Amino acid sequence: MDLNSLRQFLVVARLEHLSRAADELRVAQPSLSRTVARLESELGTPLFDRAGRLRLNDAGRLFAGYVERSLGELDAGVRAVAEAAGAGFGTVRLAAETFFTLTGPLAAFKRAHPQVEVEIHQLGAEEMSRRLRAQDVDLCVASQPIPAEGLTAVRLLDEPVWLVAPLGHPLAGRTSVSVEDLADQPFVTTRRGHWQRRVLDRLFATKDLTPRIVCEGDEPGAVQALVTAGLGLTLTPEMARRSPISAPVAWIAVDSPECHRTLTLLWGTDTRLPAAAELMRATITGWDWSSGAAGMGRPGGKTSLPT
Repeated sequence: MDLNSLRQFLVVARLEHLSRAADELRVAQPSLSRTVARLESELGTPLFDRAGRLRLNDAGRLFAGYVERSLGELDAGVRAVAEAAGAGFGTVRLAAETFFTLTGPLAAFKRAHPQVEVEIHQLGAEEMSRRLRAQDVDLCVASQPIPAEGLTAVRLLDEPVWLVAPLGHPLAGRTSVSVEDLADQPFVTTRRGHWQRRVLDRLFATKDLTPRIVCEGDEPGAVQALVTAGLGLTLTPEMARRSPISAPVAWIAVDSPECHRTLTLLWGTDTRLPAAAELMRATITGWDWSSGAAGMGRPGGKTSLPT
């Protein structure tokens, strides 16, 4: 049971598709099939259900969790030794749901620590939780609650989320709207799993309504441009409203306590963060998220997040 076989198994487990896993790993599919079969033989039980589409079974999910944690510990050990030996200035691996949120603190970090390499990963909330526990990433900035078991969370910012409409829209002259006012309006939004979609669905669910979505995708940055083009309405955070490159749109308050987002920084509770990650954590928690300046705000406080 070698490390390469275990890493290949995790890719198959994540994709639940042999040919796509082979393409990602750049190996021949028959070779990958034999690798999985050898692992199952060594363990004495199948790891996948093969009736129709390949599916990870209960034994496979159990094994994958242990493999992720074990390989994460090994990778952390390699990084710790390199750090102790002074081999380079270190790397920090940071994940977020949207990169726009991090542009300010990242610029401040690179000015202060130009020698540190920064890896940035765009992940959904569920993937963040998994990869933090597997130590595939050091820190995550989430815009929605994620399961907090085994993780330490620092609340960075609570901010309102605004309704954004084209300037010529009938609602554009309003200062506020109710959820009922939006019942028949077309919305441009992100797919399920993104925080904007979660807020939209939650907002409408409070009134037993379903939003009318005319466009959904995986590019949060393109949503406001589509609103400007007149395709529909969307929900956008206060941070985007303060941006100097914000598109010409109408910003309208929504009369609901559900229309807000909370930014949270997370890391593994029992994880020893590398020095580079410690520096990044200090930069992010010391950033004044309400105005977008470093060294002017209070560090966030630890909090328990709802699951």
